[in-house]
Amino acid sequence: MTTTTTPVRDPGQRGRSEQPERSPGGGRPDRPRSAAVRTPVRRLQALLLDHRAGRRVLPLAVAAVVLLPLAMAFPGAGSWPAALTVDLSGPLDRAGDWIIDNRDGHPLFLYFFGHVSNAVVVSVRAVYVVLLAAGWTGVTALAGLIALRLAGLRLAVTCVAAFAACGLLGMWVPTMQTLALMVVAVAASVVVGALLGLAAGLSPRAGRALRPVLDTMQVLPAFAYLLPMVLVFGIGVPAAVLATVVYAAPPMARLTALGLREADAGVLEAAASLGATGRQRLLTARLPLARRQILLGVNQAIMMALSMAVIASVIGAGGLGDRVYQALASVDVGAALAAGIPIVLLAVVLDRTADAAGSRLGIGPPHSSRQHLLRRVFAGWYGRLLTVLTAVAAAVAGRMAGTSMWPESWTVPIAEPVNRAVGWMTDHLYSGVPVVGGTADWAARFTGWILDPLRSGLQATPWWLLLLVVGALGLLAGTWRTAMTAVLALAAIGVLGVWEPSLDTLSQVLAAVAVTLVLGFAIGVGAARSARAQRLLRPVLDVCQTMPQFVYLIPVVALFGVGRAPAAAAAVVYALPAVVRISAEGLREVNPAALESARSLGATGSQQLRQVQLPLARPALLLALNQAVVLVLAVVIIGGLVGGGALGYDVVLGLAQGDLATGLVAGAAIVCLGLMLDRVTQPAKGA
Repeated sequence: MTTTTTPVRDPGQRGRSEQPERSPGGGRPDRPRSAAVRTPVRRLQALLLDHRAGRRVLPLAVAAVVLLPLAMAFPGAGSWPAALTVDLSGPLDRAGDWIIDNRDGHPLFLYFFGHVSNAVVVSVRAVYVVLLAAGWTGVTALAGLIALRLAGLRLAVTCVAAFAACGLLGMWVPTMQTLALMVVAVAASVVVGALLGLAAGLSPRAGRALRPVLDTMQVLPAFAYLLPMVLVFGIGVPAAVLATVVYAAPPMARLTALGLREADAGVLEAAASLGATGRQRLLTARLPLARRQILLGVNQAIMMALSMAVIASVIGAGGLGDRVYQALASVDVGAALAAGIPIVLLAVVLDRTADAAGSRLGIGPPHSSRQHLLRRVFAGWYGRLLTVLTAVAAAVAGRMAGTSMWPESWTVPIAEPVNRAVGWMTDHLYSGVPVVGGTADWAARFTGWILDPLRSGLQATPWWLLLLVVGALGLLAGTWRTAMTAVLALAAIGVLGVWEPSLDTLSQVLAAVAVTLVLGFAIGVGAARSARAQRLLRPVLDVCQTMPQFVYLIPVVALFGVGRAPAAAAAVVYALPAVVRISAEGLREVNPAALESARSLGATGSQQLRQVQLPLARPALLLALNQAVVLVLAVVIIGGLVGGGALGYDVVLGLAQGDLATGLVAGAAIVCLGLMLDRVTQPAKGA
C-alpha cells in the first residue's frame, strides 16, 4: 500500500502563491484612507487599555485634561484660587454660637448631654475616691499582686517600683487623678469599641459603613476632638473623658471585628450542625475564638486612652497631663520631666499587664512544680480572693499608720536639678560648641536649609501641578481609585481655604519623615544583622513606643527650644521606634535559602543586603514608610504647642479661643492631609 504524504504548511507563513499582490511600484496595494488612519488610533487604544502601564497613565492624562483648563481659567502662583474656596466660617460660627446659647436650656442638653456629663463626673469621682481611700499602700499592693498573678514576680516588682517612683517624685495625687480618668475612659472605650466591632464583624454591610468612620476617627488629630467636646460639655472632666473614648474606641472596634471575621469556619460549622442558635454560636464559638484579638484591642485602647488623657489636660482634665502642659507653657523643663516620668511608668505598667493577660489566654496554667511559690499561693479562684484581701489589708494598715497619702518627707524633688542641667546645656550646648556647633545651631540650620526651602518650594508650586504629582504617586502606590482619593483629599484642603498652612505642615512632615527613614532603616539594618544590637535596642524601643505623644515635647524643648525644628525633632523621636521595629523584622524574615544562595555565589555582606534582603523586605519597608508618615503627622500637629505653627497652631488657637470655625477647618484639613499621605504611601492590593 502506497502512502501519499501531503506536506503541512505552517499557518504562520504564506506560500509564494498566497502573498498579497503588490502595486506596480513594489508597495502594498492601495487601502482605504480611513483604515490607514484607524490603525494608529487602535494601536494607541491597545497601548492605553491593554497594557498595565497604559491603564495607569490614562487616568492621569484625563486628570491633566481637566486640570489644565482650570489652571488657565484661574491663573496665579502656587496659591489655591480664591474662586475655588468655600468659606465655612459663617455657618460654623453660627453653629458654635447656637451651642453656647442653648447649652443651659435646650432639652437636648438638659435631658441627654447633661445626664451623660453627670454620669461621667460621678464615675470618675467614685473611682478617684476609692483610690484615695486605698492609699498608696493599697494601690501599690493591688497593682503588684495583679501583675504577680498575670506575669510573675518580675512584672510585680516593676509595678511596685513604678508606683513608688510616682510617689517619690511627688506626683501621687496627680497620678491617681489620671488613673481614675483612665479607668472610666478605658471601660467606656472597650464597651463602645466592642459593640461597634460586633456590628462590623457580624455584618459586612455594617463593616463597610463603619470603615470610613473609623478611618476618620483614627486620622483626626487628638486636638481636633477637644474643641467640639468643649463646646458641648464645657471645660472639665466630661469633655476630656468623652474625647478619650472617641479617640480610643476605633482600635478596639477594628480588632474585635477582625477577630470575629477570622474565626475558624470549621468550628462555627460544627456549632451550627449541633443546632446552636446565632446567639449561642456568638457566645460559645465566635467570641472565644476572637478573644486574643479582643484583648489586643483592649491593650491598644489602654495605650491610646492614656495618650489622649494626657493631651486632654488642655481642657481641664487635671492629673499628670495638666502638670506637663503647665510646665511646657512656662518652659519649665524640670517640672515637665517630673510629671512626664510617671506618665511613662504608668504606660509601661499598663502595657505590660495587658500584654501579659493576652499572652495567658488559651494557655493552660503551668504545672504547680514549675510555678514560683508566690504564684502558686495566688493561683486559682482562692488566689483572686486572697489578692483582694491582701490589698484591703495593706490599705487598712496604711490608714492605721497615718500614711494613706504618700508622705511628703519621702519625695525627691528633681525639678530644680533638671532646670540647672538645662541651664548648663543652654550655656554650653546651645551654641559655641567647637566643630559640631550647638543644638540651637542645628535647629537653625535645619530650619533654614531644609524646612524653609521645602515650604517655599511647595507653596510656589502651581496647585494643579501638586494635584497631578499626588495623582501620579497614587497610581504608583495603588489603583486609579487610590489616586482619585488622594487627589480629592488634597483638593478639599484648597476648597477649605487652608492651602498655605497645609503645605507648611506638609513640609514639616516630609522633612521629618525623611530623617526618620534614614535613621530608622540604618538602625533597623543593624538590629537585623546583630543579635546583640537587637537585645540592646529592645528595652529602649519598648519604652519609646509606650510613651504618650505629649511627653516627647519635653526633651526637644530642653535641647532645641521652641520652633518648627523642635516639633519635627519630636516627630522623628516618636516615629523612629515603629520604623526600626518594622524594618528590622522585615529584614530578619527574609528567606534564609535566598541568603544562603547569595553567600554560596560569593556575595559580600553589603551585596546580600542590597541585592537580596532589601528587595525581599520591600513590603515591610513600605509599611514602615506608611507608619512613619502617620506617626510624624500626629506629633507635628501637637508641635503647635511648641511653635510648630501651621495647622497645629490653628487647632490650638481654635481650642484656646473657642473658635469652632478655625479649629474644625484646621482639623478637617489635617484629616484630608493624613488621608492623602496614607493613600500615596500604602500600596493597594489591586495595584
